[in-house]
Amino acid sequence: MENQLAAFKTSLDGLSKNEVIRRQKKYGLNEIDEEKPTPLIILFLSQFADILIALLIIAAIASMIIGDFIDAGVILLAVLLNTIIGFIQEYRSRNAISNLKDLIVKKAIVRRENEIQEINASELTIGDIVILEEGSKSPADIVLVNSNDLNCDESFLTGESEAILKEIGDEIYMDSNIISGHGIGIVKNIGMGTEIGKIAGIIQEKEEETPLEIKVGKLGKILSAIAIIVCIIVFALELLQCVGLVETFMTAVSLAVAAIPEGLPAVLTLTLALGMTEMASSNAIVKRLLSVETLGSCTIICSDKTGTLTENRMSVVEEYLLNKDKTLLISKLCNNATIKDDKVIGNQTDGAILHFAKGYESSLECIDEIPLNSNRKMMTTIHRLDSKNEIILSKGAPEIILNKCKYIDNDGNIEIINAKTKENILNKINEMSEKALRVIGFAYKINDETKIEENLIFTGLVGLIDPPKQNAKKAVSDCINAGISVKMITGDHEKTASAIAKDLGILTEKGQVITGGELEELTDEEYISIVEDIQVYARVKPEQKMRIVETLKSLGNIVAMTGDGVNDAPALKKASIGVAMGDGTDVSKESADMILQDNDFSTIVKAIKEGRKIYDNIKRFVKFQVSTNVGAILTIVGTSILNLPLPFNPAQLLWLNIVMDGPPAQTLGMEGAEKDTMKRPPETGDILTKNTLFQIFILGLIMAIGTTIIFSWEIYNGATTKKAMTIAFTLFVVYQLFNALNGKANSNKSSKYVYLGVLGSFILQLLIIYVPQLQVIFRTTALNITEWVIIIIVASTILLTQKIMNKVIK
Repeated sequence: MENQLAAFKTSLDGLSKNEVIRRQKKYGLNEIDEEKPTPLIILFLSQFADILIALLIIAAIASMIIGDFIDAGVILLAVLLNTIIGFIQEYRSRNAISNLKDLIVKKAIVRRENEIQEINASELTIGDIVILEEGSKSPADIVLVNSNDLNCDESFLTGESEAILKEIGDEIYMDSNIISGHGIGIVKNIGMGTEIGKIAGIIQEKEEETPLEIKVGKLGKILSAIAIIVCIIVFALELLQCVGLVETFMTAVSLAVAAIPEGLPAVLTLTLALGMTEMASSNAIVKRLLSVETLGSCTIICSDKTGTLTENRMSVVEEYLLNKDKTLLISKLCNNATIKDDKVIGNQTDGAILHFAKGYESSLECIDEIPLNSNRKMMTTIHRLDSKNEIILSKGAPEIILNKCKYIDNDGNIEIINAKTKENILNKINEMSEKALRVIGFAYKINDETKIEENLIFTGLVGLIDPPKQNAKKAVSDCINAGISVKMITGDHEKTASAIAKDLGILTEKGQVITGGELEELTDEEYISIVEDIQVYARVKPEQKMRIVETLKSLGNIVAMTGDGVNDAPALKKASIGVAMGDGTDVSKESADMILQDNDFSTIVKAIKEGRKIYDNIKRFVKFQVSTNVGAILTIVGTSILNLPLPFNPAQLLWLNIVMDGPPAQTLGMEGAEKDTMKRPPETGDILTKNTLFQIFILGLIMAIGTTIIFSWEIYNGATTKKAMTIAFTLFVVYQLFNALNGKANSNKSSKYVYLGVLGSFILQLLIIYVPQLQVIFRTTALNITEWVIIIIVASTILLTQKIMNKVIK
């Protein structure tokens, strides 16, 4: 104690008034700093500082210039929707810091100038002497100089539900609850120097982009650059063919509007929002829209053990009872836990033992208790049998209990413990321990002349464990089949963690187990060389999760990390997808991307399946939209090179843009999951792979060739330009509608939305062709049955092309 007092230049009488003022000037107040928030208007306007959004705004202005206010309105609506969503997400992220600030207790009991005072917690300074009582909270990070059975709850920080016995020299972190006992401590750290303060500093850092944000941003830039280059080429070709400047400009701008995928953000938002709704029905609340897809790309899940993979409820799973009746009596009475509404109130081990004795009744009065502590490792209660006799009941660490016993109770026969009997009991203890069970021994005696806890009578052993959840094993197996590695991270003992991990299929013969202490000793180079082989982390501190996440991500993995304590918040924020528990702290929930309302690992797996479905659907509608853009570009470039009139006028190009970005694309985003969704490895590459890009080019080329041939054939056979353009325009639309059918999923859950989208778009096309008022706007004319037959036959080649590619391209 003297060394601690000297280290902080203080005494048990506390600091003087002048010294407090001096230290407050030096160290500041005991407060969590908050970055000055960006004004809301600046936060909103900053959402427009994105290249794709900027291009969309240019496209909207271009639409207005050529008089198409409908298309301009649709584009601006998509821009507004995306900026509002981005604004809400950034506004929400501020709450994490506010929640940390709210955690700080308001008052503190201190001794200053040898007087006990109640002060505002913000006025605490380093070296202050703080008095901690049962029911209070620690107002700063404190080192104990006096402790009387002080038990502390740090679950808000560590996520571990068991109270921790704190002794002299131990540290108590800010906002820890004092469950029992009392003590005196010296303030070691305040404000941003505390554990909570360090976490606040970390989670104020800017969030990293999700994989989908990176992919969509890259895709948008590439497509927009290609579209602009093609528009310049078309503009130049048209001028060389002596087409009027105004008409050429309008065509080039219309092509730009049709080629830039401005419908992509809107369809993306709809698809992700539908995914969020679907996940919410499965107890997975996704807070960040783009995180929905990130789940689908997940390659590694780092999961807590307690409560996520296991029941978070100790249970007696094995027993070795010499006298069952007496063991049940001890279980019932030598116990401070209670069970209310099937929930344990108090120590979880005591609760499990109380469950074990369920149904056993006894009304013996308790007259004294010797509580459990870390030195004795046993608990004893004394009960009145009658006016003259008392019964002493003990339970605790089996080796300790056995050493206190002189006898055994063999179903009512009291016998002296001999060497063989003791060896048998020790072997049973070792056997249970090898199974990673927590072993508890039981003993009693009727009062005698010896000390209370001497010459006891041994009655038996029970083995307890927090059992795996029933569906956890299948969920882990589903992950492995889907190419996702599962790693268990726990504060539990190595043996316990390994046993549970083996049972669940997480720990394999080739897998490694590492403790937090061993991890601390590894250099970054040493750790990165073995990180892929480590399957179980035991005795890990929450702050070590950050290192685990960063190392796994540095190897290109998409990492999901679970957590529930304040100390888990940095790792949750750093992970590709942070997963907080429904009963976790507010800070962990704010820092996470997803919240598991049922705290169940299998819910993560369901969410991953949903994420993969969404990613498949994103690829579906991106392929559809881009193939439409490529087809339009190739058709216009092809007809320009062949010195033919353009097959589409600006209004028709804009119509293609509106319709194809509308029902067909959006309904492709609502398809069901593919049959092999959870039987293939995660996809971490670009949305448009080389394979997909090749297919898009072939589909676009088929559309361009078919449209150009039919258009030139109509012109060659004397059809009017209006008739030829109407046929070409309608053929191209029907191409898109058939191409939408190419995108249907091979799913057990059939979706009718694509068929409805295609039907709706076809009806709109009929209105454009046959309604006189619309014929004027779009410069179309009615088509006869023969022309429709030709259109249907030629357009159906897109279906045949896709089937051939499915067979040929793997």
